[in-house]
Amino acid sequence: MFYIGIDLGTSALKMLLVDEKGEIIRTASEEYPLFFPHNGWSEQNPEDWYSAAEKCLSQVLKGIDAYLVKGIGIGGQMHGLVVLDKNDNVIRPAILWNDGRTDKQVEYLNNVIGKDKLSQYTANIAFAGFTAPKIIWMKENEPEKFEKIEKIMLPKDYLVYRLTGEHTCDYSDASGMLLLDVKNKCWSEEMLEICGISKNQLPDLYESYDIVGKVKKEFADRFGLSDVSVAAGAGDNAAAAVGTGTVGEGKCNISLGTSGTIFISSERFGDDRNNALHSFAHADGNFHLMGCMLSAASCNKWFMDDILNDENYQGIQSRISDEKLGRNNIYFLPYLMGERSPINDVDARGTFIGLTMNSKREDMLQAVFEGVAFAIRDSFEKAKELGIKIEASNICGGGAKSALWQKIMANVLGIRLDTVKTEQGPGYGAAILAMVGCGAYGSVSEACAELVEISSSVYPDAELSAMYDEKYKNFSKVYPALKNVFKEIKEEIK
Repeated sequence: MFYIGIDLGTSALKMLLVDEKGEIIRTASEEYPLFFPHNGWSEQNPEDWYSAAEKCLSQVLKGIDAYLVKGIGIGGQMHGLVVLDKNDNVIRPAILWNDGRTDKQVEYLNNVIGKDKLSQYTANIAFAGFTAPKIIWMKENEPEKFEKIEKIMLPKDYLVYRLTGEHTCDYSDASGMLLLDVKNKCWSEEMLEICGISKNQLPDLYESYDIVGKVKKEFADRFGLSDVSVAAGAGDNAAAAVGTGTVGEGKCNISLGTSGTIFISSERFGDDRNNALHSFAHADGNFHLMGCMLSAASCNKWFMDDILNDENYQGIQSRISDEKLGRNNIYFLPYLMGERSPINDVDARGTFIGLTMNSKREDMLQAVFEGVAFAIRDSFEKAKELGIKIEASNICGGGAKSALWQKIMANVLGIRLDTVKTEQGPGYGAAILAMVGCGAYGSVSEACAELVEISSSVYPDAELSAMYDEKYKNFSKVYPALKNVFKEIKEEIK
């Protein structure tokens, strides 16, 4: 039997065809555009996701007996707002997780409704990327379109809907909407009232590995499929955590994708009273805490592609010798899209500080790598304040393919970093969820124990870690010194 895992990312859809032993048979990827209609806005056309899924499916099934495909799972970019009318037409482009237009609505939720009440209702406070502020923004700025809303869904759930006709969502992805009572795993009546929506407009809720429907006949016939079950799926970070075996109690995963996350799994519900970390449900049926930064590996892509106009990523990295690590006097704030955890500031911006006439491009790139690592450490320190002890972590994502970046990250955090053998992020985790849903494994933890293997590890060096401790102290002073400047800059742009 075969299983399909889909990673619905921000820049591309990736698809894996996996056999029952977890071996990846074939992969495919299709890119689609991002739209930035105004400064700070970020949108996509949901139809582009579906079109990409069709193209990828044709590729992975080429030469394969499609009748042997048993299940499909999807991991997808979180928080995006997708709205359909009564005729199942998309009302407006999807507002994505990295969209920063909702600062007014976030301020209203956090300061008028109040962080204490939001935490009571959802175990989280409002962030610009979350879905609820987007709904309120739409109600206030596009009232005619808002009145047409029949169904509200998240990006991966749009694909599930197109495949099965079922309006569903899993708990991990729903946790990032600021509409879910995470502790009790149900929609928050208070938040629905605040947003001006009804429960009928929201999807039914499931565990990530639950089967929510079968692929529709017309779609199955087109691709030669037969009786294919579709799992509810998961938010990309929870799916990636499954794909790296970060399930159960006290495991950690760091993802260096477009965004960056530190993901700490738990068998019990817990929240951060200071609201620096998100408290979400996990795809294994339990819970997790997560810190999320909006720009991680995307900082590297921005610097190389847009600033240096240089495609030789490895060439520049090779100039950063071990002797330079821990000794760089340039600092970089990686807030190119504002920032979420732990500062929650849509006005924050990317910044280089410490440049001199002797500064070279490789010094600036090193600062980019270190700045992202320091920003991940910001959330790491918040977890330590909660009494969580992290001695090792998995690491995944495009940025983790850089041995240099892994070394910097291990020494900035002072922990061992493990890379798993099959590093395909959310797509592999989604395939595992489909396997569990179809009965190939009894639980997510059982599947991970059988399928996920560590291939390599990077260990911190005590002397270098001590040097980075001092550098982190300096990094920690930069944002507080510039916080008010960022707000002034924003006012000037207006």
